[in-house]
Amino acid sequence: MEVLLEQSRQLTSFTTTDFVRDIMQTIDWNARLILIRGPRGVGKTTVLLQHLKLHFGLSGEGMYITLDDFYFSEVRLSEVAKTFAQTGGKVLYIDEIHRYPHGSWAQEIKNIYDLIPGLKLVLTGSSIMAIHHRQADLSRRAIIYEMAGLSYREYLTFTTGKRMPGFSLTDILLQPQHAAETIIQDVGIRPMASLEAYMTGGYYPFFVEGQQTYAFRVREMVRTVIESDLQFVPEHTITDFTNLSRLLYVIASAVPFKPNISKLSERIGLNRNRLIQYIYLLERARLLNLLHSDRRGITALQKPDKIYLENTNLMYALSPTGVEKGHLRETFVLTHLQNWIQTNHLDKVAVQYPEQGDFMLVGLQPGAFVIEVGGASKSKVQLKSASRGIVVRDDIEFGGEGVVPLWLFGFLLA
Repeated sequence: MEVLLEQSRQLTSFTTTDFVRDIMQTIDWNARLILIRGPRGVGKTTVLLQHLKLHFGLSGEGMYITLDDFYFSEVRLSEVAKTFAQTGGKVLYIDEIHRYPHGSWAQEIKNIYDLIPGLKLVLTGSSIMAIHHRQADLSRRAIIYEMAGLSYREYLTFTTGKRMPGFSLTDILLQPQHAAETIIQDVGIRPMASLEAYMTGGYYPFFVEGQQTYAFRVREMVRTVIESDLQFVPEHTITDFTNLSRLLYVIASAVPFKPNISKLSERIGLNRNRLIQYIYLLERARLLNLLHSDRRGITALQKPDKIYLENTNLMYALSPTGVEKGHLRETFVLTHLQNWIQTNHLDKVAVQYPEQGDFMLVGLQPGAFVIEVGGASKSKVQLKSASRGIVVRDDIEFGGEGVVPLWLFGFLLA
């Protein structure tokens, strides 16, 4: 126990709080059981350590542990929690909960929650993990937060030191001129100046370690997700890591693309059903974004209509053939829209693949929006039959009626 507490103090003392993610203000830290779920590399560990440092310092009333520590190969989490609470501990910050080696982590957390009512638990876990288990359903006990990579707004806040306002989707789509003026004139930055740097290497917080090794770190993160994290998907047995890697490589070579499942299956060496299952697993791990023409009736064996890498940094790190500008723009918009939907738990809102345009936002009031993404000269011709068409243009600072500057999607308020 003392070893764990000393490790926690060392990590806490080295953690900086100069910049904190938006999710820090979103979380209800008074809740007894909090689960922060998200893809690898987005900064979940840092959020735990920052909250611990800001609220408990080195007092010992809060303690950080990670379940990939060898210590837990012999010791059960409930034993640590009991001892910690008996010695005055108030909040236990538990990282990598999905890696718990002693059976169901959900059952263990349920036992701690029920038997040690004075102890608060803050957990982090992979985006692939589920909280619904037959033995222990935590959905009624835990408050769940989804954490994504840095938005363009957060990246600018970090790199400039200026606090950036966020905007609702309605403000961005219907009042882009006002939103752009607020950023450019009131805050006093030129948002297009840093856009390329963000798209290349600003989505994952480890850019602070240096851009020279950034792409390598992204590739290592992807390898860890495939070879390690996907083992913890409870309803699947994953042993074919080579074909999973090959599939992601093929997708990265061609995204965004409309998959031909028969040809892709032959190229990878997987049967159709297994191939589609792997595609959905990569989406669940937040390495892909999938679009369907209609979300109604989607099944686990239904192929997506279009596949994108989850963010632009993955495009630069994984693509062996270079990055096409048009695809880069679409990925930037889609990433911010999907993260906005997931972070806000907007289950009735979705991005679909439309008959015209690049994306269709459905589930909104008073109706759907069709979005076409392009350069500064992109016209509205392709949206002439859409009642609520929006043209998203790169290389412009200000928008207008029906025209939104591409960079502004990076300021969606999560």
